[in-house]
Amino acid sequence: MNPARIALVTAAAARDLDDDLPPLREALTARGLAFDVLDWDDAAADWSRYAVAVLRSAWDYSQRLPEFLAWAERTAQRTRLVNPLDVVRWNTDKHYLAELQRAGVPIVPSAFLEPGSDGAAGIAAFLDAHADAEFVVKPAVGAGSRDAQRYGREDRAAAAAHAQRLLDAQRSVLLQPYLAHVDEHGETALIHFAGAFSHAIRKGPLLRRGEGPTRALFAAEHITPREPSAAERALAARTLAAMPFAAPLLYARVDLIHDAAGDPRVLELELTEPSLFFAQSPDAAARFAAALERVL
Repeated sequence: MNPARIALVTAAAARDLDDDLPPLREALTARGLAFDVLDWDDAAADWSRYAVAVLRSAWDYSQRLPEFLAWAERTAQRTRLVNPLDVVRWNTDKHYLAELQRAGVPIVPSAFLEPGSDGAAGIAAFLDAHADAEFVVKPAVGAGSRDAQRYGREDRAAAAAHAQRLLDAQRSVLLQPYLAHVDEHGETALIHFAGAFSHAIRKGPLLRRGEGPTRALFAAEHITPREPSAAERALAARTLAAMPFAAPLLYARVDLIHDAAGDPRVLELELTEPSLFFAQSPDAAARFAAALERVL
């Protein structure tokens, strides 16, 4: 093993789409750190050659989760996987939201339908429990808004068909109210390196009424820098403290949206392969490279 060499882990389909990769290359090179960019499913890759394998843009994992987790387990036996295997197992299935809620973290209200259940009955029960005008159907294992769609209450038949398609494919379904404040305010994503806040961005709303679920690797996003509010910073810190892991992670992204009262709620906690939006914050890639060097 080369004690200083880093593997940046991507996927073949993501290589030309990962906007974080060019600035990260520059930042690592500036610090004199040696690295290679490798596809996670490259059968010829010898992961034992590397001091650390850093998951960056393995964005097709949601379509191949058992295979991806098996790879992660093998790789973690050969090198240091970052973020670690237990984090990857926990974070690749959005059932973690229920665990955060039990820990007292305010999340976007979430309900799960499991394979073998009836999609129409699950949608009906969800609508009975929530008075919101719109709601979202998405897979519990998913990335980049793939297979996620926004519906109105009058679209329950289409929503039930969507949910049933996922259930029939043996995929758990996540149901959430569509919090309308996102149309105006967007999402706030707060990025942390080694437990410390680095920067934040605003995402414009991704899900539009009448548009089917994206079949692309991820939905197109409109990204701008954002200064998070004190309430958003506090909720992000609270969320990271509630994770069932002792040590700060090399990277973590907390995605928040606001409810009708204007209070932030956790939409997702991205710990496996998140975009880190280096382009939206000067020196963010350098901060990440410094944190990675400390890992080495």
